[in-house]
Amino acid sequence: MRRALFAAALAAAAAGFVALFFFLGRPPSGPVEPAWDRTTCSHCRMHLSEPAFAAQLQSESGELLFFDDPGCLFAWRGEHDDPGRVFFRLAGDGGWREEREVAFVPVGESPMGWGLAAVAAGTPGAIPPAEAARRVLERSRSADEPAHGGASR
Repeated sequence: MRRALFAAALAAAAAGFVALFFFLGRPPSGPVEPAWDRTTCSHCRMHLSEPAFAAQLQSESGELLFFDDPGCLFAWRGEHDDPGRVFFRLAGDGGWREEREVAFVPVGESPMGWGLAAVAAGTPGAIPPAEAARRVLERSRSADEPAHGGASR
């Protein structure tokens, strides 16, 4: 009887460890809040300090990458082949939205000078993510442009 109880407890513990490792290894199901002023941008290595411009990429391999400026995310994607799930912080309400739910408007200043802020898709005058990415990549490849968009601060 005691052996049967011990075997059952051991099996339950083993199942618990398997479940724990399964759930810990899964990528997040939605956006993750970075440690502001401590997490660094995966492209330019500056600290994320302005939430209104933050972006994140959850790679298909499970890696979580943060960016301090939408342009940094677009520039990073121009150099890497990992589509993953992308989230941007909206400039207005500060909530996270998936890439398909946002568009971009020009702003005078952004953390790394790319001059883009995410807004809700459908906002008048906003450009879609593909166009914003094209503009960033065009600027980043220009001989006259600094490596990170020409920081405006």
